[in-house]
Amino acid sequence: MSGPRILIIIQNLWVPFDRRVWLECQALVAAGYDVTVVCPKGPGDPSYEVIDGVTVHKYKAYAPGGSKVSFVWEYAYSFLATLRLVFRARKAGKFKVLQACNPPDIFWPIAMLLRRLDGTRFVFDHHDLCPELFQSRFGGTTSLPYKGLRFLERMTHRKADHVISTNDSYRRIAITRSGKANQDVTVVRTGPDPDKLLRGGADESLRRGHRYLVTYIGVMGPQDGVDIVVRAADHIVNNLQRTDIAFTLMGGGDSFDDVVALRDELGLTEYIEFTGRVPDETVRAVMSTADLGLSPDPKNPLNDVSTMNKTMEYMAFELPVVAFDLIETKVSAADAAVYVEPNDVAQYGDAIVALLDDQVRRRRMAKLGRERVEQVLAWKHQQKAYLEVYDQLTGHVSQLGTVAGIRNATGS
Repeated sequence: MSGPRILIIIQNLWVPFDRRVWLECQALVAAGYDVTVVCPKGPGDPSYEVIDGVTVHKYKAYAPGGSKVSFVWEYAYSFLATLRLVFRARKAGKFKVLQACNPPDIFWPIAMLLRRLDGTRFVFDHHDLCPELFQSRFGGTTSLPYKGLRFLERMTHRKADHVISTNDSYRRIAITRSGKANQDVTVVRTGPDPDKLLRGGADESLRRGHRYLVTYIGVMGPQDGVDIVVRAADHIVNNLQRTDIAFTLMGGGDSFDDVVALRDELGLTEYIEFTGRVPDETVRAVMSTADLGLSPDPKNPLNDVSTMNKTMEYMAFELPVVAFDLIETKVSAADAAVYVEPNDVAQYGDAIVALLDDQVRRRRMAKLGRERVEQVLAWKHQQKAYLEVYDQLTGHVSQLGTVAGIRNATGS
């Protein structure tokens, strides 16, 4: 007999590409839950499939652009497409819990509808701060769109039976800004899987004839700082006269075309390679060859209190990290990173060169980073708190969780 039915909704990524959500799905399945996901299609994806025991319903993604108006159209379309697939999935039986992941904060009405129809409980998995994301992209806190996002965030928090926050900063916001009770908010960090993210043999051809290789992996949006990497490379090559460093930047996003154009404008095609989104095998090869990882997220209202998955992935691959001095980045990386004055391009480039020239320090930082992932940050240390939330809400006793009570896992 299958366990309680769980429905997970995501909009900005798809499974299994969304590593956090996929780890959550796998943990729930292993604990005896029946898991269904509704999400957009990835490249070449079918509308329906079952992946490793997880039932997945997917709709065709629609992303008209990065303007304020385009976000409204995108989210309206996604809401309606999601609602349609939720009721298709519901034909197989009622859901005990609906988990909505953000961005955006728009799915609480679906949760309320299922609560009214079926008594479904609502868990909010808080990945991003949508008001701060808007503020970081467009500026200001007095505009109607910003106030609307604060309203949606507040409603999502308040309607949720339980909030899962990715770090302590997000947890504090749920409590202080939206009024959630302490016991109704649990921190579950997006811990990497050290058994899968493991440094292998280097592929020297990936250095493209250069002595050193540094890498970036992740989304390339306006708030992600990939333009800073390109400008730091310009400083390294043309001001510091260092031509022995190659940059491989993996990922895609709204700013991809802009940062590629910036590279070409600065004449850095010999030094910077943009791969776009690549398969795991390519990621593993690049990360196993690179000498350090880049977390160039500039300081802004969003980035300062957000946990960057790429930082922990670098650590898992034994890569020391160069980052700006941000609150939650320091919580994640601790002594596995060097921290630069926020948003200073020249200092960021100088820090890259200094770390590459200090092999002893790099080795020490690499060891500390890997140990921190294995001992503190790894998903196996996070999933217990995650499953406890579900066991408490459903009364199910999983192999890894307990109904004895929900523990507020704060990490370290």
